[in-house]
Amino acid sequence: MQINITEWLEQAAAAHPGRAAYSDKDSSIEFGTLRRYARSIGTAVAAKSEPRKPVAVFSGRHILTPAAFLGAAYAGCFYAHIHCKLPAARIEQILGTLAPQLLITDRASLDEVKALGFDNERIIVIEDAIERPADDAVLAARLSGANEEDPLYIIFTSGSTGRPKGVITSHHSLMCYLDAYAEVMGIDESDVLGNQSPLDYIAAVRDIYLPLKCGCSTVIIPKELFMTPAALFDYMTERKVTAVGWCVSALTLPASLGAFEHSAPKYLKKICFSGSVMPCRYLRMWQLNLPGAKFVNQYGPTEATASCTYYEVKETVDEGDVIPIGRPYRDYRVFLLNEDGAAVPDGEEGEICVSGPILALGYYNDPERTAKDFIQNPLNSAYREIIYKTGDIGVMRANGELMFKGRRDRQIKHLGHRVELDEIERAACRTEGVAECCVLYDREKETICLFYTGTASVRELSLSLRQTLPGFMIPRKMKQLEAMPKLPNGKTDMNTLRIIKKEKLQ
Repeated sequence: MQINITEWLEQAAAAHPGRAAYSDKDSSIEFGTLRRYARSIGTAVAAKSEPRKPVAVFSGRHILTPAAFLGAAYAGCFYAHIHCKLPAARIEQILGTLAPQLLITDRASLDEVKALGFDNERIIVIEDAIERPADDAVLAARLSGANEEDPLYIIFTSGSTGRPKGVITSHHSLMCYLDAYAEVMGIDESDVLGNQSPLDYIAAVRDIYLPLKCGCSTVIIPKELFMTPAALFDYMTERKVTAVGWCVSALTLPASLGAFEHSAPKYLKKICFSGSVMPCRYLRMWQLNLPGAKFVNQYGPTEATASCTYYEVKETVDEGDVIPIGRPYRDYRVFLLNEDGAAVPDGEEGEICVSGPILALGYYNDPERTAKDFIQNPLNSAYREIIYKTGDIGVMRANGELMFKGRRDRQIKHLGHRVELDEIERAACRTEGVAECCVLYDREKETICLFYTGTASVRELSLSLRQTLPGFMIPRKMKQLEAMPKLPNGKTDMNTLRIIKKEKLQ
């Protein structure tokens, strides 16, 4: 039984030494070379760090960055990938929580890393480390002391308090998830994965680690191509991309900009989307242009190792359809609880809760928040069973399919009515000329505020909403934007919208 992600790499390198594991626009790296580089980096890390200690990685979105991740794993350590372009205050917060002994960086980021106050003894430069031989005895000793619950990585997410939360995930949890994901999506050694997300985002773990498990290859797609969808599709065809696991916005943008009028990704057959609700008008475009492809809706938080449920969309959707988030992946258990911690009957709303070996180990260096969010299952008093309460509201159908209803904290009481802000967003997105939208609630002023992009005027949008929503749900404030502000992971930047609301909608 394999307990460590490096065992997957050893297996892949033995089976496919000359096959490309990763490629970007300029170069590629074969499994055999990846193994050699990762072991060299691991030796450098082991010389400066004890096992089970955090290592910060500052490296760009290119083929050498996964080698740094795997190098930390070979040394028995765990890593946190930190984007150098994050605001300085954000980086400071993350480093304060992480307190890493070491930092791995590429040469291009070295000056920025030194500006953070790290001395040369605490910095490992990837391009230098890979030129040195690996110490097989040291690495073997580190692996012999490993177990499946050892942490592999930390991904920092936004926190309600304003302080980033470091979600720490074990080797075993990730391997369980990828086993299940590969099974559902049918990923095998013939596939070429198209990476869209930043490498510090949870969605990237599929693109990084599935090649090690399956012997497939990952193409790191240049970021700029997502702003020119026709060129994006051409690039995907040129690189023979067969499978993607993208955030919803990465799929809706090409469709909304008319990319299918030019062409379609010729080899793309397996499409997974997650991160937000997929507008069916755009999913339908993808289905009609790629009639032989598999489409899977995936749901789940970082705390459940990327995702916990899936739904294969076999039917061609209509614009007004709502897609289920489906059934649990293998090794997951998903159920609903009410506010009192009691089970919720089928057909009634409750908070989505998750349990199983795929749960994160908690929040790094934050026992209080870990204890608050990872709790004993209130339905089980017989033995220890930790669950994660997602904060999302769902309804379980009688057939076992789960429907997403919105965030618990996205439900408001407005003018004496209970209102789901997500419902307003869905109605707005069905309006002709609206590309994207986001709704915020000003509790102090009891005002619903809507931000959107597209060609529709505020008047046209208002008239459309009045046709589908009761009066008390119509936003009092609406603002048309040239572009929706986004975080590096592709999700809407809510903090920026709050600033716009304060400055522009007073």
